[in-house]
Amino acid sequence: MPVRRRRSTALAAAVATATALGATALAALGGATTASAAEAPLADYELTWGIKQSYRTYVGMFGSFTASEGAGQAAGNGAFTFTDGTGTYDTTAHTVDLAFRGRLVSASAAHHFEVTLTDLRFDSGAGEITADVTTVDTSGATPTKKGDDVPLAEVAVTRTMTDMATTLTTEAGEYLGSDGYAGAAGDPLTVVKKTPPTTEPTTGPTTGPSGEPTTGEPSKEPTADPEPTDPQTTPATREPSPTASTSASPSAPATTAPGTTAPTKGEIADGTLGWGVKESFRAYVVGTVAKGRVTVSGGATQAAGNGAFTFKDATGTYDTDADKLTATFKGAVNFKGHESGGSYSLDLTLSNLKATLDGGTGTLSADVNSLGTQTKGVVLADLEAKSGDLKAAQDVVTVDGVAATLTAAGAKAFGDFYPAGTELDTVDLSVALSDDARLPDGGGSDTSGGTGDGSGTAGGSTGGGTGTAGGTGSTVGGTGTTTGGSLGGGSLASTGSDIPGPALGAAAGVAVVVGAGAVYATRRRQAQGQSAE
Repeated sequence: MPVRRRRSTALAAAVATATALGATALAALGGATTASAAEAPLADYELTWGIKQSYRTYVGMFGSFTASEGAGQAAGNGAFTFTDGTGTYDTTAHTVDLAFRGRLVSASAAHHFEVTLTDLRFDSGAGEITADVTTVDTSGATPTKKGDDVPLAEVAVTRTMTDMATTLTTEAGEYLGSDGYAGAAGDPLTVVKKTPPTTEPTTGPTTGPSGEPTTGEPSKEPTADPEPTDPQTTPATREPSPTASTSASPSAPATTAPGTTAPTKGEIADGTLGWGVKESFRAYVVGTVAKGRVTVSGGATQAAGNGAFTFKDATGTYDTDADKLTATFKGAVNFKGHESGGSYSLDLTLSNLKATLDGGTGTLSADVNSLGTQTKGVVLADLEAKSGDLKAAQDVVTVDGVAATLTAAGAKAFGDFYPAGTELDTVDLSVALSDDARLPDGGGSDTSGGTGDGSGTAGGSTGGGTGTAGGTGSTVGGTGTTTGGSLGGGSLASTGSDIPGPALGAAAGVAVVVGAGAVYATRRRQAQGQSAE
């Protein structure tokens, strides 16, 4: 077995502990070996780690993942799971050293890379994840690169070994294709025993018949050093993007007088729509590929951390008996990126959003301004609510978590950046049926004057003052991925940083970035010609 690399401080502590314990045991046992007494065998463990969401999104956009031989991937380009973990538990230091089955290949024929991870290992004493890594440039421009026990991430180990924060290493950047990964927050790591023990652990330092540590499951024992029951380092986990509905304040008594409830149908008095468009698109725009910004105007707001948008001042009609609703909202959002010589290959504004529901299904449309050409009333998404009933509470109808699926027209509006049928961010609706009805507090916070890199007005947008977003350090995206801040303002395609160009070298990496922009620009201009009025 190849010698695995460990962090020097963790190794020194482990050596010191082993030396002290070994000397004591030798004195007590007359020189007998202590290795078997200090270590108990472990089996049937499972490791779940997504590496980094931006990396998964990048590969998913231009290629695919193949998990086999014991590895799997969660639906929706989610995190990876490696199974059949075996290893040892140090009953004195309370640390585990586990190796897992599974083979994971990320590949893109378009960008000529193939990265294979095998023999994934977790060492709580060293506080690291390692793997055997092979990168191949399928164009043959650069030689194949192989490494055994490559340290991919440092781990903030906790007692429970769940949702542990990870930090990607310099080696991770070298093998995954982007130096920007070094020091970046990776996805959280979870290591659990898949099959529960058949017997309860006993007290004392011995091991039971199953060979499991009887001083307690490793996930419940201190690791490198004794910690409080609650971990001192809490891994970053994704919070739901704040919208008008998800961050709603507790319901307050309606201000309408008794007996003055709104009729079952009529004109909408007010309302808000919360929608993030698509989280991966927001992150792509402000990331190191598009190097752009997101700007809200006309009364729209954006939640902190490049979050979701809130559109306000709804007008329209409702019929709660027929479960029908049509609402149009004020505000605009502009996505701008891929700047060259003062012009942008990506300049997309969505305004005048309109949502319709009839028995739980409907559409979401908007006026689309792409590169200066406006098309009104583009149906961007098909909507499907969790329930077809439209029920008013204190003269307010709230419909949360409405599924949104990109239409063919919506795909063209985004320059075929995503194919029709792609799942978009969910939509949250709240509409007031009377002038005195109280809407939930909007979740978006106006980011006017924020720390993004641009302060210009949204191109093609309407309304008053502008706000910018996308330059702040924040936690967004799947399962504990930090973007912005230390990575210079955002990430590619989902969350995180940098566009990786595995095994391509510096020149090829530049070509990837330029090519991505050129492809997007071409698609945008094609869409412009097809959708212009």
